[in-house]
Amino acid sequence: MTAPATPPAPRKLKVATVSLAGCFGCHMSLLDIDERLFDLLELVEFDRSPLTDIKQVGACDIGLIEGGLCNAENVQVLREFRAHCKMLVAVGACAINGGLPAQRNYLDLGEVLTQVYRKRPGLSAGGAIPNDPELPLLLNKVHPIREVVHVDYSLPGCPPSADTFWQFLTDLMAGRTPHLGHGLIHFD
Repeated sequence: MTAPATPPAPRKLKVATVSLAGCFGCHMSLLDIDERLFDLLELVEFDRSPLTDIKQVGACDIGLIEGGLCNAENVQVLREFRAHCKMLVAVGACAINGGLPAQRNYLDLGEVLTQVYRKRPGLSAGGAIPNDPELPLLLNKVHPIREVVHVDYSLPGCPPSADTFWQFLTDLMAGRTPHLGHGLIHFD
């Protein structure tokens, strides 16, 4: 008599993360799920993420992206990331509406650069605005990611709390439409 076959383990969802123009606070909040991170790792496999130090994104189920778009490199990273993610989640105020970096949208970018690099007190004579081909080209305005790619979900907050990440991800992994109640959506 043969032993009954063990059912195969369910496939882990592949999750990737990336940060664009922001403060990296949303990633820190994700890490704040603390010991629940071990429970999460039983259900997901991280692809590109600071948790793995993988630089290129492969095909993944869920892409979490924080930060807005302030330069050409951000746009390129966002488009590549979106192309590899079945589901894209805009995480935090910067990804959703430009957040704090978008405060520069009300200023003349040329004048800001001139003030910072050429006219600021304490600068040595002959200061120049950086102009190197290695530097990404600044956009005239900071944009939310939805202006460039399709976003499936938004996870509001500045940053979203660890509990918000946990609720959102566990709902998705259980096949439920994520539901974030009043207590989970706030801007600290």
